[in-house]
Amino acid sequence: MSLNTVTSRPETSILASNKMLRNTYMLLSMTLIFSAAVAGLAMAFNLPHPGMIITLVGYFGLLFLTSKFSNSALGLVFVFALTGFMGLTLGPILNMYLNAFGNGHELIMTALGGTGVIFIGLSGYALTTRKDFSFLGGFLMVGILVAFLAGIGAIFFSIPALSLAVSAMFILLMSAMILYQTSAMIHGGETNYIMATVTLYISIYNLFLSLLQLLAAFSGDD
Repeated sequence: MSLNTVTSRPETSILASNKMLRNTYMLLSMTLIFSAAVAGLAMAFNLPHPGMIITLVGYFGLLFLTSKFSNSALGLVFVFALTGFMGLTLGPILNMYLNAFGNGHELIMTALGGTGVIFIGLSGYALTTRKDFSFLGGFLMVGILVAFLAGIGAIFFSIPALSLAVSAMFILLMSAMILYQTSAMIHGGETNYIMATVTLYISIYNLFLSLLQLLAAFSGDD
């Protein structure tokens, strides 16, 4: 084995990591813009929320298709279908906050700004320190499952306190997910930019909604 072969491996790894990050953030930006546009149209036309069952079936169905075709061009089609669908479900939720709260616009913009600060801050930290956050994997898997089931329970049994607790849990879990996914892209744990985009998009989406719910609950203006 030559010295050139040994020294070229880290360089190859860094180049692959940089390409992965560039492709992921480019696709993430496009999906966020597309999702926001769909949400805006849903708000403009005052479309009703599709309901929990259709939302869950649509979300998990499109997520499955995105994962299945993540190594082909069809994966790009399904990632936009998934993020567009989530934007479609977001529009009616935002309209609800605008109609239910006198300061609805301020709540939405504050949640949006907070989401941006958290995402940029955590991504920047993971990118600059290059720390390995793979140890968060098991915690995230269990935590998201528990929070998801608790969220469904809060909806079915109409428990506001549990709903707020779930929102707080999701803020922590999605923040950890951003660190975990960014670290995975840096260290080679994730090599598919379509799946990395989906993970980061879902983290941002849930982070935004959770922040919005907590801000609305403590705003005292309705």
